[in-house]
Amino acid sequence: MKKLSFFNKFIYLINSLLATLLLLSYLIPYISPKSFPTVAVLGILVPFLILANFLFAIYWIIFLKKQFLLSAIILIIGYFISTPFYKFSSVDDNKPTDIKMMSYNVRMFNHWEWIDDDNIPNKIVDFVNKQNPDILLLQEYYKKDDAKFNYPFEFVKTKKISDKSGLAIFSKYPIINSGSFDFKGTSNNIIFVDILNKKDTIRVYNLHLQSLQINPDQENFGQENSEKLLGRLRDGFTKQAIQTEKFLNQQKKWKGKTIIAGDFNNTSFSWVYNKITKDKKDAFIEAGEGFGKTFNYTFPMRIDFILTDETANITSFTTFENKLSDHFPILTTLNYLVEE
Repeated sequence: MKKLSFFNKFIYLINSLLATLLLLSYLIPYISPKSFPTVAVLGILVPFLILANFLFAIYWIIFLKKQFLLSAIILIIGYFISTPFYKFSSVDDNKPTDIKMMSYNVRMFNHWEWIDDDNIPNKIVDFVNKQNPDILLLQEYYKKDDAKFNYPFEFVKTKKISDKSGLAIFSKYPIINSGSFDFKGTSNNIIFVDILNKKDTIRVYNLHLQSLQINPDQENFGQENSEKLLGRLRDGFTKQAIQTEKFLNQQKKWKGKTIIAGDFNNTSFSWVYNKITKDKKDAFIEAGEGFGKTFNYTFPMRIDFILTDETANITSFTTFENKLSDHFPILTTLNYLVEE
């Protein structure tokens, strides 16, 4: 430190603070938001903390300063104990017989005109039809005449009979059973169906966990001040933890093949993700590439997921960065060894 200029000493002070926060963030997946909701807020900052520490390491390397070791060591630790922030290679080995599955938060097909385009519903339908998934999971679905999908089997669940918004699952495979969690006091929900694929029954869950109700395009994310923003985040993460526990208690009763997908409203560095992915495969980690960004925000945030049980073989994964919603659709192909 003695050989550093005053400016570099200041830079290293900021570097040390953000490096410490990144190191602490590695504990987040193991701390329930019900116990310490404020700690969970740090989870959404992890992508920023990783990028910041990477840039700090590069900065010190350029000037041949040993201070690069601080961020470099903490990033290396994270590489081995945390979920991947960036995938350098992908897998693309899908076959025509594979199950093709898409998850997409369609933001009510632009019902409230967030995007200045009257043709968003038709564009989303055209996009989905072009990709032609065998199973289609939609979050923030909204019943509209110009947003209809041609599938022989479907399960659409709105919060009330009179409502038009909710969750939807469309399938080319027969649906032989369906259900809904019907969380109280929230518009968020989880639904599931059992589909018949040859002689195999696969349970498919569509998750839309508690929304944080923040607007990334506004100051303080649409809240009056930072204190109210923090309070809303704490409340949202606590509700997510409660919903996750209810889901896991129900899901563990199912012993068959399982696919879990949807909008978690949380990152892969969270307690929610860590709990739900236990003994599961993350399709992005298995076959994806890049940041896997699924939320239309400046920093790469992956909050939409497709997970399977460990018997599935993930053969491809794609994130489509089309801007027809505030989320990007994700698609995977997979197969199971089924006895004929």
